[in-house]
Amino acid sequence: MAGNSKEQLLSMRVYNNLQSLGCPLVDGLYLREADSMQELLCSPSLHRTDILKWICASICPSLKEKFSTIKATQNEDLVQELTRFGHEMMLCKANDQDLIKGLAPPLRQLRFLEQLLMVIQTDSSINSNVKNDDLLGELMFQDHLSDLDMLQNPVCNPWSAHIREHLIRTQSAHNKVNGNHSKPSDFINGSDQHSRLGSQGEESLTEAMALLQSTQSTLDELHKECEFLQSHSSSSAAVLSPCALKVAISDMSQLMTAFGHIYNTDFKAYCQRAPPALNSGASVFQSVHQLLHTCNTELEALKQMSETSSSFTQTVQQLQTDKRYWSKGEKHTLPKRLQELKKKYAAFLSLHQS
Repeated sequence: MAGNSKEQLLSMRVYNNLQSLGCPLVDGLYLREADSMQELLCSPSLHRTDILKWICASICPSLKEKFSTIKATQNEDLVQELTRFGHEMMLCKANDQDLIKGLAPPLRQLRFLEQLLMVIQTDSSINSNVKNDDLLGELMFQDHLSDLDMLQNPVCNPWSAHIREHLIRTQSAHNKVNGNHSKPSDFINGSDQHSRLGSQGEESLTEAMALLQSTQSTLDELHKECEFLQSHSSSSAAVLSPCALKVAISDMSQLMTAFGHIYNTDFKAYCQRAPPALNSGASVFQSVHQLLHTCNTELEALKQMSETSSSFTQTVQQLQTDKRYWSKGEKHTLPKRLQELKKKYAAFLSLHQS
């Protein structure tokens, strides 16, 4: 059915957001069909470019001056400037000019516009909170405390006798008409109730001021701990621009919401299960592992001993077979030299004994 596709639903949502944000470029259009909204937002046109310029300038007011310096004939410069801004917002690539011109797929264009509008909505909510805080701070200023006390504790001079009588008659007639049987003295004693309410309001005001002061001190401490908020270098400003931080916070919020849904539907049942019981044979496996490790160590030692014995045997054989010693003009091996020494020693012993 028409109007039920994802592109058309998203087109209606983006168009309604533009109207709610007061975009002057959609006033007076009175579009009712989703196809007309999609054609306005996703087809290349001067009107679409003006809407995109308004969105970007609403996020970053300094862009208005840049847009004013770009002439109508310099369309490529305008596209490059919008592409650079989208890339700084981490919503598109640095060379993604088809998205700015309206040549990208409609679904991708609509998601790009929706993300930009989310930043404007976040800015408007933050600005409203800032304005409320400024107004509250102005009311809590020292010079206005006396006026607040006067408003909370109004002082009225005692009425004269004829005014009292007139008020009592007026209140009695009013009660008869409305069927109210309250005493006339209740109307006169209302000032006492207002004074009691004024004292309660003063206590509430004191508590609110104390809460504001504690909150301000906490914010100051957090500001001191956040070093990146105190840096004023151009590199840090480019990396941690307010617009980029807002987009990152929005993405993180969406990811946390998605994770919470998945956790509650899929993971929660598994995370709340009791831990598995350990097998009683774990000590047996541990002892077997230690014995195997010891066996491997002994085998490694035997291997090294075998290699050392083999090397020692080769060295001895080399000493026995190589001719290294001179005797009677000839070079002999070690065994022959030993035999000659034995014979000389035996001859020496026979001569000594004789």
